[in-house]
Amino acid sequence: KIQILPVSSILLLVCNLQGYASLCSLITLGRRRCEKGESEVTLEECCLHSEGLYAIWLPESMAVLQEREDTGHLKIMKQAFGNRFFMMICRHKEAKDPILENRIRNHAKRYGIRTVAGQEILYHCTSHRPVQDVLSCIRHRRSLSNCENLLKPNALHELIGADEFLNIFDDDPASVQATVEIARNCSFRLEDVRYIYPEEIHSDRISVVEYLRELTHRGALQRYSGRPPEAISKQIERELQLIEELEYASHFLTMHRIVEWCKQQDIMCQGRGSAANSAVCFCLGITQIDPIDMDLLFERFLSRERDAPPDIDLDIEHERREEVIQHVYDAYGRDRAAMVAVVIRYRIRSAIRDVGTVLDIPASELQRLSKQLNSYGSIAPDDFVRAGLDPSLRTHCLLAELSNAIIDFPRHLSIHPGGFVFTTGPIHEVIPVENATMPNRTVIQWEKDDIEAMKIFKVDLLGLGALTQLHRCFELISQHRGIDLTMNSIPTDDEQVFAMLQKADTTGVFQIESRAQMSMLPRLKPEQWYDLVVQIAIVRPGPISGGMVHPYLRRRAGEEAVEYPHPCLASVLGKTLGIPIFQEQVIKLAMTVADYQPGEADQLRRDMAAWRRVDRLERHREKLVSRMVAKGIKQKFAEQVFDQIRGFGEYGFPESHSASFALIAYAASYLKCHYPAEFACSLLNSQPMGFYSPSTIVEDTRRHGVRILPIDVHFSRRDCTVEPCRESTGGYALRIGLRYVKGINNKEAKSLESTQIAVQSIEELMHETGISKATVKKLAEAGALRGLAANRRTALWMAHGIRTRKEILPTLENSTEFRSLSLEESTAWDYRSTGVSSNGHMLQHYREQLRAQGLPDAKTVNNMPDGRRVRFVGAVICRQRPANASSVVFMTLEDETGFVNTVFWPRCFERYSTLAKTLSLLGVEGTLQVASNVVHLIVDHVWKPTDFSLWKDFRSRNFH
Repeated sequence: KIQILPVSSILLLVCNLQGYASLCSLITLGRRRCEKGESEVTLEECCLHSEGLYAIWLPESMAVLQEREDTGHLKIMKQAFGNRFFMMICRHKEAKDPILENRIRNHAKRYGIRTVAGQEILYHCTSHRPVQDVLSCIRHRRSLSNCENLLKPNALHELIGADEFLNIFDDDPASVQATVEIARNCSFRLEDVRYIYPEEIHSDRISVVEYLRELTHRGALQRYSGRPPEAISKQIERELQLIEELEYASHFLTMHRIVEWCKQQDIMCQGRGSAANSAVCFCLGITQIDPIDMDLLFERFLSRERDAPPDIDLDIEHERREEVIQHVYDAYGRDRAAMVAVVIRYRIRSAIRDVGTVLDIPASELQRLSKQLNSYGSIAPDDFVRAGLDPSLRTHCLLAELSNAIIDFPRHLSIHPGGFVFTTGPIHEVIPVENATMPNRTVIQWEKDDIEAMKIFKVDLLGLGALTQLHRCFELISQHRGIDLTMNSIPTDDEQVFAMLQKADTTGVFQIESRAQMSMLPRLKPEQWYDLVVQIAIVRPGPISGGMVHPYLRRRAGEEAVEYPHPCLASVLGKTLGIPIFQEQVIKLAMTVADYQPGEADQLRRDMAAWRRVDRLERHREKLVSRMVAKGIKQKFAEQVFDQIRGFGEYGFPESHSASFALIAYAASYLKCHYPAEFACSLLNSQPMGFYSPSTIVEDTRRHGVRILPIDVHFSRRDCTVEPCRESTGGYALRIGLRYVKGINNKEAKSLESTQIAVQSIEELMHETGISKATVKKLAEAGALRGLAANRRTALWMAHGIRTRKEILPTLENSTEFRSLSLEESTAWDYRSTGVSSNGHMLQHYREQLRAQGLPDAKTVNNMPDGRRVRFVGAVICRQRPANASSVVFMTLEDETGFVNTVFWPRCFERYSTLAKTLSLLGVEGTLQVASNVVHLIVDHVWKPTDFSLWKDFRSRNFH
């Protein structure tokens, strides 16, 4: 059924290959009509899109349409569809069935329309009927007690076999024969749809292949200062020949066209992923990694045997990505370009929320229950107990059963982060299209896996906050210091930067700021840029389980000899000390020791990526082992090589991907090291992004000697700014911007920018800027009116007393003075109104109290020896429960001196789960584990700190 069309109660449309374009066009038309709130798609319009379609009049139409309306509609359909128009008879043993069937047969006989037998199938077995009922209620936004006639009266809507179907319609073989006839004629596969990538148009009268060749060679001259090495010239020629053979030239030209437009608009962008393995992409300016210099494998990106279009991802400044998206629409036409969809599926929390609403469970109970659950997984009786609910209640049993049942079910369509598809003809004749919620966007109704299965080219235009931050930081440095920096001009061998990295001083640094990355940096001790490439790749969900981390670190530290299982592998594993870390190395390993062809090796990579299907990888065992033995390698060693590949398979990370990220990570590290004020300012102005909240970023900046200046309407702009300051590290202080005052919109912030020093009173500020009285109150609470009132309480009182044009109340006495806030109270007000504070961390105001209880600060804890028993109180800024960590939970606690990384073993976490999951200020006790300057507190006891009267429930960033 075409659920999107109001006429879905009338028609069931099925098609053969010739009717596929008609069906897509009709679906698109219906979507656009419905979403714009316009009139329904009429039967006449359906008939205009009737080519290759079979139209079937459904039984429920007879119940809702009047007799004379039926007559007119049936005439239209009979005239348009001819012998492709049928009237369906369904038998579900409902009271209305005989009446509807009688009406259908009378109309069919009168107008010479054939009948067809069919059943409405809603589930594959009757046990799933409750799930169907719940999903129906969710779809119609009704509770189960208020579903009226939306649910089916019985469970006879399951998938039935052919024999049972024949028994149901044993008195009407003609209708059954029509069913068989339609099914036979509509044997249609999506694979039969022919997709053609649109050919790029250019001004010169040469082919797209010749144009690509010209651009590539021109780019090579620029990349290598007019003298490309022989190796790069040979590689370019090899790639261009394959691109021409596979007819992919237009795809590369599309990406080049987008990149060039970004450069013209001063939008930072960078290709990443397997595209960095391509010399053509490098010379076209799409990627920034020299694949020859890094010895990257082109077959990881494109091969003859791969039978799939190349995957080119382009990272773009996230706040300017919409400009690029709209440019693509303008350049290719909205009727030939659309974004890719993402099917959002139920996870346990969203399932509980929707199912609970259907079951009329109070929202407060659902909220309490959700806090006890991980994002992934299911719900168990213990979760109800921890939430203070009775798991034996019938309603709660149904909630658990139905919520668990719909996990991973599709919930709604969203938009892919940046996936675009292009077509030669109207895109709606190939794929159904709809208007997105965001203005000026259209989206296809397929997701990326569908696109890949159909071999449709997808261009990924991805937003990356790190590029936004770098661009802003470069602009701040140029503006205040007169130094023009770019990613290419930053020196790559700065000793201070690597000293900072070895101390894991990387809060806010792209890709290397997580707890796991910070724990690895002091052990790996990066000394050059390529070490960051390894660093980013090795800290992934699997290398530890794959047995690669410790051998690599021992070899790097000189504690273990660098050995190769076979001399021929030295060239493959030399960069990583004999330990395979990257996907490209596995491919090269198979090609080197087992003579795999490039396409075979790429298939091995794909089979490793599907690691949950062990059989796909196991089928390579005999081929790999037998070929190695035939090459003179011993059987035992051959088996070891395969075991290593199998163990590495699910954990591999592309070297090209890691290298692209390492460029950005190093640039960010350089800026943090040498320009801390500008780095923090640009990071705060690029939020939301990264691993940490703005308050954590501000505190880290303060610890680096940068003075933090408060929000002040006389000096603050919308964004955070840097100001000259002799007392601050680097000579500049960081001023918090108006954007961090909660409840102030961009328009009001811009109005406040325009006045700044001019106003002399709160009332004048309000009338000059046009901001609302509510906004003035928010500014008063945030301390932003410090130059217009004696203190915050007085400012707030004065804000309440301002009389607007609509108010007839007398103006309050503004001469009233209130007691100033204490430093502790000011910090609490800051966090409540802005989420950040220039007065320091909240816990520093309790330090004497904590010290009196024998509780150390984070800096002291991180300098204690291994095995020391410790009690600590800190703010929870991050919770993590990695899927492959055997239910171990990692938490990062923060105070004014830094972080304490804690580890909760499953038994401990389950014992204290309510406190550990819900408290923002946590007391922990345990034993320190110190190794290679990395400190972890292994927790075995948790408590709730008391006597912190002004502490508020600050939210942590949870990744579990």
